Order: sequence, then C-alpha cells, then structure tokens
Amino acid sequence: MRSVDLTRVTWRKSSYSNPDGGACIEVSDDLLSTADWRKSSYSNSDGGACLEFAANLPSLVPVRDSKDPSLGALLFTAASWNTFVDSVK
Repeated sequence: MRSVDLTRVTWRKSSYSNPDGGACIEVSDDLLSTADWRKSSYSNSDGGACLEFAANLPSLVPVRDSKDPSLGALLFTAASWNTFVDSVK
C-alpha cells in the first residue's frame, strides 16, 4: 500500500482554532481535489441519506455527505474503513 505524501499539501488554519495558539487545527482540501467520488449503493434514490466515498487515494478513504459536499469529508485509513464496512454488513 502506498503512503500519502503530505509534503506538498497546502495547509490552512481552521476557523475553529484558538487565536492564542492553543488547540490549533490545520486543514487541507488538496487531497480531496483528486478524489474520484462514488455514491454508496445503499444511498436511497430520493435524495436523502446519501453517502459518497472515494477509493482512489492511496491508503485513505474520504467519506462525505453528497447533499452538501462543501462541508468537507471525514478521512479514514483504508484499514479502518474496511473494518467499518465489514462490521456493518
């Protein structure tokens, strides 16, 4: 399994970070720009409960709500995602 190279990722400080330097979170959308999003086959057809995921990123599986992709995505390691999927089958 290939690892993800984060050396060229553009990071920005989250608006939820503390301005005093504590509790800082940095986020990046760079990895998701190459994501090949697919809607889950379990999403219902009337537009509700829609989940999208991308399986084309090395060692990562981003998951997002297809109704509002601008909210961002949760990133799982491939191993964690496989464990999750196996447990809900």
